[in-house]
Amino acid sequence: MGDRISHKVTSDALIVFIRDKLAKNILEDYETAKREAMDLNNLSDELIESFDYERKKRSAFQYDMNTVVKRTKAGTSLERAKQFNFQLTKLLG
Repeated sequence: MGDRISHKVTSDALIVFIRDKLAKNILEDYETAKREAMDLNNLSDELIESFDYERKKRSAFQYDMNTVVKRTKAGTSLERAKQFNFQLTKLLG
């Protein structure tokens, strides 16, 4: 009879230990996923802002600038386009 009680206590202790450990792991995974989601959200906001800025700049670039200014702005736009393409390709897998 005494063995049954000790086995039950051991079993209950293991169950509590495993549940606690599992809860901590799930919470850590949740925090990691939440952080990654926030990072992706910030990245998407940056990409959208960059895209919108470049769209507006293209209008001015096409109609209102001289050749020297166009070349400088075009270099910046090209680098942003490369970064946009890289991030979009990464996001789409």
